[in-house]
Amino acid sequence: MTSDATSDPNDGVSVDGTGQNQSDVFRGESHVAESRRGSTEKGISSRSVPAFVAGEELADLAEFDSRIVVMTADLASANRLIDFKARHPDRFFNMGIAEKNMITAGAGLASTGLMPFVGTFASFAGILGFEQIRTDCAYPGMSVRVLAHHSGMSLGYYGSSHHALEDLAAMRAVADLTVACAADGNQLRAMLRASLDKKGAIYLRLGRGRDPEVYAKVPEDFEFGRATELRDGRDVTIISTGSEVHASLGAADLLSEKGFSVRVLDMHTIKPIDVTSVVAAAKETSAVVTVEEHSIIGGLGSAVAEVLADHQLSVPFLRHGVNDEYVLVGPPAALYAHYRLDAEGVAEVVEERCRAD
Repeated sequence: MTSDATSDPNDGVSVDGTGQNQSDVFRGESHVAESRRGSTEKGISSRSVPAFVAGEELADLAEFDSRIVVMTADLASANRLIDFKARHPDRFFNMGIAEKNMITAGAGLASTGLMPFVGTFASFAGILGFEQIRTDCAYPGMSVRVLAHHSGMSLGYYGSSHHALEDLAAMRAVADLTVACAADGNQLRAMLRASLDKKGAIYLRLGRGRDPEVYAKVPEDFEFGRATELRDGRDVTIISTGSEVHASLGAADLLSEKGFSVRVLDMHTIKPIDVTSVVAAAKETSAVVTVEEHSIIGGLGSAVAEVLADHQLSVPFLRHGVNDEYVLVGPPAALYAHYRLDAEGVAEVVEERCRAD
């Protein structure tokens, strides 16, 4: 086990060497607004950051639930689980750069009746740690919650080794594993709270720490497996998840200006998927488009296509995400624009699908 280089909440060092606490950086007041011509900014409220509220929320929950323990793989600052350590140091474990071992150790702790929340980059959790999630957590029904943060292409400059565009496809294939994606910090809080009463392993896919707010407050009626309709419409349904929910809402606004009536579903739970909402969308709107920060193979789009096929529903349908390729290296905002996963790009894709018929 190695020590976390930034395990002390007060030892963060700013670029100019003034010793600024990292909490100050990630708990600023400014909000990030990214467009395809925008740039990535720093200083964002932690309450709209999925990757950075888990530690704080879990620390609150741990005050009343003695089962909760938290583990990380030398990323306590990167995922803000350091906030949990500050309040519950005896229930926090830094496992070092050993993600597979961390997941297996989490399963071991779960076997004693504890409820471990293990956090690392999605590429290291869902891809590197696939076998451990399947064999050690899901198969024996261990209540391990995997916090897979910085998912998709959000670690832009780090390249393909750190991108996670295949994890949903892999996780969906694991029996007895719940798979969910947080759209923002408030929804993540709801997911963490709901997870306390749910048996078995859960894979929680989180954003990159700059995700704008979708839910103004913590959803009180959150339920795994039940989609949230954020906007009603009749011309087309956009079914989105995680980081793309906000972009899909923005796209719906742009499309409404052109006369399109757009329904937006937040399909936060990929498995089990909300079959009823998918069937309703196919029957009540004229087209269905899925939007995800993931490969179009095996993820949300594939899950929705399976529902449509199983119910023999014929509706114009399109999976929008990343094609069968490795994404480029660059800043996330530029990548989202390039792959048409920002609001403008999603609107263009949906309009093209609608006008094709």
